[in-house]
Amino acid sequence: MITQSVGNRIRELRKLRCLSQEKLALKAGIDRTYLAGVESGKRNVTIASLEKIVEALDLSMKDFFDFEKMC
Repeated sequence: MITQSVGNRIRELRKLRCLSQEKLALKAGIDRTYLAGVESGKRNVTIASLEKIVEALDLSMKDFFDFEKMC
């Protein structure tokens, strides 16, 4: 399911950058509980929120969706 894949990708990239959920949420300007729900696949992320998260991870959308590539 896409929500689970996106959530897993966010978690994977966040951990590679040694960021807590709280730090990433703060950097992205979103609520930590929302980010936790997105990472667990329980919440559908909006395109606007995904863009904020991806920018906070210092990635392009293209690189984010390249599931074969580890950043």
